[in-house]
Amino acid sequence: MQAAAARARRLLASPAAAEITGILSASHRGCAPGAELALLPRLDNGFLSSRSSAQLLARSFSSYSSRLPRNFVLRTITSDCRSEKSMCYHMSRSHFSTESSDTDHPKESAEELYQKMLKSVEAQTMPPNAWLWAMISSCSSEEDIKLLFQILQKLRIFRLSNLRINANFNDHLCMKVSEACARVGVLDYGLKVLWNHNVYGVTPTIGSAHYLLQHAKEHNDTKLMEKIMQVLRRNSLPLQPGTADIVFSICYNADRWDLLSKYAARFVQAGVKLRRTAFDIWMEFAAKVGDSQSIWNINSLRGKSIKHYTLTTGFACAKGSLLEHKPENAAATIKLLHKHLPDQKKPFVKDELQKLVAEWPTEVIKRQKKDDRKAMAEALVRDIPKMIGSMAKSGLDISVDLDTLPTPQAEAA
Repeated sequence: MQAAAARARRLLASPAAAEITGILSASHRGCAPGAELALLPRLDNGFLSSRSSAQLLARSFSSYSSRLPRNFVLRTITSDCRSEKSMCYHMSRSHFSTESSDTDHPKESAEELYQKMLKSVEAQTMPPNAWLWAMISSCSSEEDIKLLFQILQKLRIFRLSNLRINANFNDHLCMKVSEACARVGVLDYGLKVLWNHNVYGVTPTIGSAHYLLQHAKEHNDTKLMEKIMQVLRRNSLPLQPGTADIVFSICYNADRWDLLSKYAARFVQAGVKLRRTAFDIWMEFAAKVGDSQSIWNINSLRGKSIKHYTLTTGFACAKGSLLEHKPENAAATIKLLHKHLPDQKKPFVKDELQKLVAEWPTEVIKRQKKDDRKAMAEALVRDIPKMIGSMAKSGLDISVDLDTLPTPQAEAA
């Protein structure tokens, strides 16, 4: 035992033991994982070159540690664990507090972001993409939009000359630029987004045009709609069903049957597959202006792509029959519509029928030439009750208030 203790003391006094003692003391300070990692390369790189020496040192250290009080070892291990947990906790707390402090920073203005990107480009460094996205979302005035387009042009030149990137910015960024133009109301710059081979590196897409068309719809601006449609045509951007929905809505809200007819022909010629919503607007408008021939033409086109009628298209056909003085055909159309409608929509037939009686005659008569108004009013006052009676005879008895039907004298005035 005395000989073994003497060998252990000699080994602990050696340089290799000094290295291990330093590592173990580091472990005691809360860095146990790092101590293990530091120990391994020293064992491999020659501090303990012989395997027997390493084994001897291990046995000696085990013998030395076995003579330490047990509660001292336990306190050391517990202290190490607590130190490690405390260190991890403070690291994670520091990480999350850093994140939360970032969100507390005030939002940079478009001009500030422009200056940052400009300095980066002048220093021959491509600015982070996040700065450009942030600038787009920060635009709130016409001056901001002007700065946005200036930096887009400078970035395009930098990408082309320094990075040899010929491609434009991605489509999503281009759509966000048009969205910003629509949001701020700077539509002249928004139209520039739709031009091919522009100097700003933006790719024109029909989605970008939809943002501008939505702005025209919100402001009931048919002139802006016509400008957008003209730019789309000149740059050969493909029309989509969603484009037709917006354009038809603008024309309907502005009461421009002439414009709707013009653009509907363009959509049909381009082979666009119109949706139910577009056919609803188109046929309802045709019934409102009293153009029965257009109702049948549109319905024929609708039947090629859409099998079932909606409430709007079905009643438009019934109104077309009434315009041609065929109340029995109108009754048959409504009965057929009621039969094929889903159960949850059948109660709405009564509402549409009441509108046909109380509102539609006034709307359609006022759009006729003054000399033709009286004759149409008399015909509708005569044929609408016949239609209601024919429906009742065929088994579809829907009660409506015929007293709301306008008088021919009032409508002809």
